[in-house]
Amino acid sequence: MIVAVLAMTTTMAAATTAAAADPPTIRYTEYGIPHIIASDWEGLGTGYGYAAAKDNICTLADTYLMVNAQRSRYLGPDGKASPGQNQNTTTNLNSDLYFQRINDNRVVERLLEQPAPNGPEPEVRDAIRGYVQGYNRYLAETGVGNITDPACRGAAWVRPITELDVYRHAHAEIIMGAADPLLDGEVTAQPPGAAAAQALPAEDTAKQIADRVAAARQQSMGSNALAVGSQGVSGGTGMLLANPHFPWQGKNRMWQSQLTIPGKLDVSGASLLGFPAVNIGHNNDVAWSHTVATVSPFGLFDVQVDPLHPTKYLVDGAWEDMTSQQVAVDVRNPDGSIGKVTRTLWATRYGPITTSMQGVPLPWVVSAHAVRDVNMDNLRALNTWFRLDQATDVHDVVHTLETTQGVPFFNTVATDRAGNALYADIQAAPNITDEHAQSCLTATGQVLFNQVKLANVPPISIFDGKRSACDWPDDPNAAAPGLLDPHKQPRLIRTDFAGNANDSAWLANPEQPLTYPRVMGDSASPRSLRTQQLILTAQNRINGTDGLPGRGFTPETLRQSLFSDRSRAADLALDTVVSMCRSVPFGLIVVDATVVNVSEACPILAAWKDHSYTLGSRGSWLFANFWSYLTSAPIDTVPWRVPFDAHDPVHTPNSLDGGSSAVRDAFGRAVIALRTAGIPLNAPLSDIQKITRGGEQIPIHGSLSKLGVLNVIEPGQTADGKLDVLFGSSFVQQVKFTADGPPQASSVLAYSQSADSTSPHYTDQTKLFSAGQWVPERFTAAEIAASPALETKVLD
Repeated sequence: MIVAVLAMTTTMAAATTAAAADPPTIRYTEYGIPHIIASDWEGLGTGYGYAAAKDNICTLADTYLMVNAQRSRYLGPDGKASPGQNQNTTTNLNSDLYFQRINDNRVVERLLEQPAPNGPEPEVRDAIRGYVQGYNRYLAETGVGNITDPACRGAAWVRPITELDVYRHAHAEIIMGAADPLLDGEVTAQPPGAAAAQALPAEDTAKQIADRVAAARQQSMGSNALAVGSQGVSGGTGMLLANPHFPWQGKNRMWQSQLTIPGKLDVSGASLLGFPAVNIGHNNDVAWSHTVATVSPFGLFDVQVDPLHPTKYLVDGAWEDMTSQQVAVDVRNPDGSIGKVTRTLWATRYGPITTSMQGVPLPWVVSAHAVRDVNMDNLRALNTWFRLDQATDVHDVVHTLETTQGVPFFNTVATDRAGNALYADIQAAPNITDEHAQSCLTATGQVLFNQVKLANVPPISIFDGKRSACDWPDDPNAAAPGLLDPHKQPRLIRTDFAGNANDSAWLANPEQPLTYPRVMGDSASPRSLRTQQLILTAQNRINGTDGLPGRGFTPETLRQSLFSDRSRAADLALDTVVSMCRSVPFGLIVVDATVVNVSEACPILAAWKDHSYTLGSRGSWLFANFWSYLTSAPIDTVPWRVPFDAHDPVHTPNSLDGGSSAVRDAFGRAVIALRTAGIPLNAPLSDIQKITRGGEQIPIHGSLSKLGVLNVIEPGQTADGKLDVLFGSSFVQQVKFTADGPPQASSVLAYSQSADSTSPHYTDQTKLFSAGQWVPERFTAAEIAASPALETKVLD
């Protein structure tokens, strides 16, 4: 018997060794989508790293250049950098100083020295070790001089990477919610001189910050996500629509893959480039997505300084010295030589000093402002996503979110095979209870935190730094110091639907409004038009009142809900605008002493019956310009006749005041703008909204978030002055579960898999997106094997 057991054990060990020795394999199907299979996490990471580098080596290398604070050395100090959510938000020099300070302080290294849960789980470490091997293997096989992408072919800054590079990149993504508004202020903060700026009154400062934050939120990443439970699905148990609005260029591009370790993991979806996991996607039983939340991941502390020694600050009646830190970065001079820029940066016990937020000055005079970032010590997000990839149902999703608290400034929306729909805003949030806030907020903080209640704008805290008791306390139920107890954070599980379109948690489902601490966002306040559109879409389809046959969502109707491109703003206001246009005496409107004849515009808008931003729509661009002028102030100033009613938040405010001078003025300006640009008022959207890829212009449907269009597309000028889509619908996925059988999914990656202009997968899905089409997913081994485009790469 002992011999038999010994023989069986030896056989099992040999089988395990053989399985572990199986090389990672990448199976490419249509549109260059890689299905990576390996026998362990390291092998999976190797396949991911190789395939990601093959598609996007230049974008990844540029990212590693950023997190290693070397952009100024290779690209010059005055170039633009994009460390946060928005595009090109700072200079290379400021970006380098910011990341060099983090690197000098060994922030990421210290986190890596910790065991899980604060440090990475073993499978995370294995996958990232493999990722580095795969990336470096591709680079070694190709050679820097033979990279096909002209953006970095032969560039001196393209080099093999280390595991630390990958962790630094992950950390940079996790902290970008604070980097965007505060980076410049942190690296330029200096003690006051004789001509120090004076602080504005508290209310003025708060209003300026709120306006800038609101404007920035309109021009940065967002998302829609809708989870449908068993009561809302026709012929199935659960469905999910994932629709993140991410940048179309740079380090925040998403990239699609399927990752499989037989018996352990089988997950499909997309991740931010360089993350060997799936951030948004599905496995065999759960599908999930994320949306940008209304939690501020940072807070400020107002510290009183000694007027004679402004680097001393008062805490609990005693003066403390700020810490000074010399940060030096290499800089390429105009003559090509390499010099150094050294700057002294300052910090307090709470964190770094900043002298601006979102471009609004916070003068260092009688006081200074210190930053505490809830995510600065967060690498737990990697553990969160690796566990989500293996979740078994929405309850497991909640458990993962609560125990890791790694999600940075994101909501989570999910559905499962059992027919549950989940919304959860469980994340790394500052431990600011309502009581703590009211005890510690400064005058400016009172306005920002309590009185600014705008859709999509998070409550930002500014606390009294003179009292140590005002620091964020530690909670025994939280995953790390200074975090809010996850059980106090909002979540909702239902069998009809739950969703989010970047407003706070209050109306994840209007049948069950949520309550939560103020730090998580506003409540009982107006919802964005996009939130209204998402809720109405779900309600009308489930109730069968949307004009389509049947009740409940099918894959076709869920996809159609996004690509119908319908505008909630047009639904609410277009008839009034047409009436106003027709009633203008002689069709003439005076705008800044210029008389404009708008009579041509009236029948064009009247004929725009479906209120959509599909490619063939005429009049939609005119309305978009009108609405942009009308809503040019970040704080909503639309003249509605019926105000917001918290008892009817999905349908109020409504009834545009067509007699308002603001409406007439905005309409006149829109007509002038189109004529000045040489655009016919009835031009189809396809003639106007398009991007250029490889010399080919591709029309793009969808439109602005402020129009209440779910398929968000935000066009604008890139750093080099070209018109492009800055951000919007990126990786779009629809998933359906039934009681048994594999998930049924389809997706489209709006900007395609590769940023390499020579790649066959540079525009293929972009053209698909333009045509309103989707890629049927190949999830099972049989589906993958049946692909007519199948190509296999074995990394032996």
